[in-house]
Amino acid sequence: MLKKYFSFIVLVVAAVMYWYIKTKQRGHKQKHTTEHIQVMPGGEEPFTRDTSAIVYSKHALCRMDCRHINEWEVKEIILKGKINYDKIEEDNRGITYPLEGVTQDKQFIRVVVAPKENSIVIVTVVDLDTNWTCNCK
Repeated sequence: MLKKYFSFIVLVVAAVMYWYIKTKQRGHKQKHTTEHIQVMPGGEEPFTRDTSAIVYSKHALCRMDCRHINEWEVKEIILKGKINYDKIEEDNRGITYPLEGVTQDKQFIRVVVAPKENSIVIVTVVDLDTNWTCNCK
């Protein structure tokens, strides 16, 4: 009896594995937009988006490595991403601004920046599509 259905079972298992692999591949992304992000009235930005003086925290560099995000993509989001005003945080070190957008290679990422006097500190970088394994401290 099992021999009769063995080929069919193998075919079903192979199809399920194929589907799982294809949906988890890096290139398979859902289409994302930043339309849900609230924009402040007047359109005035709380900081200057100058990419000539970027400082990367150790944590941000580690997260970028884990999540396959390079410096060019970070600069792209700094220049073109939208500020998600719902996720702005403030503590004794200052204010952090999350910038969100889709990179040229279709990654939907968030770059959290902390503007300082003459630079922008990159606090962390998040791939909003994929939960990458990371051993950053």
